[in-house]
Amino acid sequence: MALRLATHFDPAEDVLPWLRAPRAAAAGAGGPGGGAGVLENNYESLRVLNVERNGNIIYTYKDDKGNVVFGLYDCQTRQNEHLYTFEKDLQVVSCSVNSERTLLAASLVQSTKEGRKNELQPGPKCLTLLVEIHPVNNVKVLKAVDSYVWVQFLCPHLDSHPFPEHHLLLISEEKYIEQFHIQVIQEDGNRVVIKNSDHVPRQRIAEDFVWAQWDMAEQRLYYIDLKTSRSTLKCIQFCADENFNLMFEAPLDISLSDSGFKLVNFGCGYLQDQEKLSKYLTLCVFTNRTGSLCVCYSPKFDTWEQITYSVFYLHKGYSKTFTAALGSAHSQVTKGITFLNLDYYVAVYLPGHFFHLLNIQHPDLICHSLFLTGNNEVMDMLPPGPLQLLSGSLMLDWCSGKLYRASLNQSYLLGRLWDTRLDCEKMALLHCVLSCGQDPEFLEAQIIQWISENISAYYSFDPIQEFIIASSYWSIYPETSNMDKLLPYSSVLTWNTEIPGISLVTEEIPLPLMKVHSAKNYWEKLNANLEYVKYSKPLLHYNNSVVRREWHSLISEEKTGKRRSKAYVRNILDNAVKVISNLEAKNSEPRVTPLLQEEDSHQRLLVGLMVSELKDHLLRHLQGVEKKKIEQMVLDYSSKMLDLICQILETSWRKHNLHPWVLHFNKRASAAESAVFHIMTRILEATNSLFLPLPPGFHTLHMVLGVCCLPLHNLLHYIDSGVLLLTETAVTRLMQDLDNTEKNEKLKFSIIVRLPPLIGQKICRLWDHPMSSNIISRKHVKRLLHYHQKQPQRSMIDKSFSVEFLPLNYLIETLTEIESSNQGLDAFIGHDNVDAKFVEEAALKHTTMLLGL
Repeated sequence: MALRLATHFDPAEDVLPWLRAPRAAAAGAGGPGGGAGVLENNYESLRVLNVERNGNIIYTYKDDKGNVVFGLYDCQTRQNEHLYTFEKDLQVVSCSVNSERTLLAASLVQSTKEGRKNELQPGPKCLTLLVEIHPVNNVKVLKAVDSYVWVQFLCPHLDSHPFPEHHLLLISEEKYIEQFHIQVIQEDGNRVVIKNSDHVPRQRIAEDFVWAQWDMAEQRLYYIDLKTSRSTLKCIQFCADENFNLMFEAPLDISLSDSGFKLVNFGCGYLQDQEKLSKYLTLCVFTNRTGSLCVCYSPKFDTWEQITYSVFYLHKGYSKTFTAALGSAHSQVTKGITFLNLDYYVAVYLPGHFFHLLNIQHPDLICHSLFLTGNNEVMDMLPPGPLQLLSGSLMLDWCSGKLYRASLNQSYLLGRLWDTRLDCEKMALLHCVLSCGQDPEFLEAQIIQWISENISAYYSFDPIQEFIIASSYWSIYPETSNMDKLLPYSSVLTWNTEIPGISLVTEEIPLPLMKVHSAKNYWEKLNANLEYVKYSKPLLHYNNSVVRREWHSLISEEKTGKRRSKAYVRNILDNAVKVISNLEAKNSEPRVTPLLQEEDSHQRLLVGLMVSELKDHLLRHLQGVEKKKIEQMVLDYSSKMLDLICQILETSWRKHNLHPWVLHFNKRASAAESAVFHIMTRILEATNSLFLPLPPGFHTLHMVLGVCCLPLHNLLHYIDSGVLLLTETAVTRLMQDLDNTEKNEKLKFSIIVRLPPLIGQKICRLWDHPMSSNIISRKHVKRLLHYHQKQPQRSMIDKSFSVEFLPLNYLIETLTEIESSNQGLDAFIGHDNVDAKFVEEAALKHTTMLLGL
């Protein structure tokens, strides 16, 4: 299953043993109450009421006498605590406890013995009570009305030291929200009582709303105001200084006027009729720490053939409305649609039909979101009973009373990556797996194995490119905010292929109107996201276009003998040294591939240039981040890219059990070496189009394998088209390892004539062959004559020459004279023992070969 459900709370394991314990038999302040004990049928009445910010779970059950008992389960200590017993047969609507466990707020309605058990009377009278429970003492009535009321204590502080004032939200079905300010004092030691209980100050903070959601973790209240002609989403933030602020207003193009009254996350409300619930609208707000703000909305639906739901990406300035086909008109929908907040994703789940995992950080392309359907594993992801969503990814199963925390199932996602045939799913799964963040080294190894096994498959995207870009992104993304705007997330910029089973419409929407601009943490990041949408045109994502131009400029200058200042080049090469050192420091295991072992100045220039440009890019746009931190992030990001390429090669190298002696030319290539050469070629294709650096030594290894694996005409085609690069290290080994058979001579000569001049001069001196001598002689003569200044002609040829061939004799005499008279050429003359005599011998040998003598 794509979702993993971890049991967060199980009444059968966490509460029932405590109820059965001998101390539970005694009623009183320390025990759960219930006369002679608690029987199994009493346990059946147990249900969860609320989950407070500190994780404590409040539950209720009825004892043998029918009294309503409130208990608390502490998730930290895993201990239960009796809170209070109402000695009446009541139905609990809502309950909350302050962080110090000294005050209990409860909203209750009376039950009747007539008719069905626990059936509520028509027009019930709802009592909202505030109880002193440390120790049990006074009970104060806050409300007595003929409508339902929900209660929730604020908990702006996570520490447990006592506070003189507590704040309680009261939400009425009559569409208003009040805040009570409850002052407490200590009497007789530790006894906590309400100060001025006859007059508890209150203030109305919202009214005329039809929908509200409570975010327990962040202490935020969202509600939709219907005072205007459009539905307007508003948010109130309750602060640690006990104040609250209206943070934003955002118009929503949805109709709620006839939808009735609905609350989200205000405890675990009474069970609604599931047939009605399946057709009821669903609306919820999701945020995460990166400053995202999403509104998920599914309207009422009457047809069984398709379902429509919308996601308003308020932090992006647009919405996406999806329409999913359900099949025939006979495919019944027995449950409502479920939205889940899974950190960087929002899950949309319709049991028995589909599971849609929406990327909320990068929602632009539909291929970065995962849509699954038509599979039993998809259909049965969640418990079969009715569910109620609480804050975050917490959910309550009404049938069992269990609380689950949902998360993405890495194992399932990895398995699906291997099995699926759709490119859009492969793309989405790759990003889902990497975003999980649990054991990234293991995940990367699994993805590399998948890439290696499917290296010959054709996809509408390059999996190596996508893996390198995405994995590098996720390796540095958590370190600071705004990285999603500055670093590339994907190698794919457009996606025009439809996703089977779903269609979508994208529309621009107004950005939220921020009311407070000086808030920190989440609100600061949301503000930054909104500012980016307003003003950042074009996009700020880093790319290597500047690096490409600069690198080609430096290589061109090298060929012409011109170079800009040594300090500039040295600084770039120093950057490369830092990246490689950073890479080797993080790699604890020795590598079996012969990479990072040679200078490879061109690749080091490319690495150093990328470091320099990326650092400048981040320094321009990351305000308030220390320069040292940015420099380290750049080193980590650059070394991660190189490391991923090394890992792909390491995996292939180990899989085929290759050894370092593969770097020799005097043997035929095995099937394993051909497979590694193919993978290296695919890596080169992937990195070339994005102009990414390669580990120093990559081109040498690739060239060696190419010589061993390819026929000569294919090899030369690869060289001429730029797939194989003639590095000095590779050609040197070729000249040393291969003897001078006719076949090898042809290969060597084909290589030498394609070498750049500077490398060619060095390589020719290593090949003891007439052809090499001929090339050396020609270059020596050309160099001498280029610097020769014409002198007055002397007499004819010296008779001491033994060769009776006048043109050659005259040439040799001229060269000898230049060598002896031009002192400025000392740096050239005599280098590698090349002189006029050497030229003469080379010329005679070459003539002899041409004449076939």
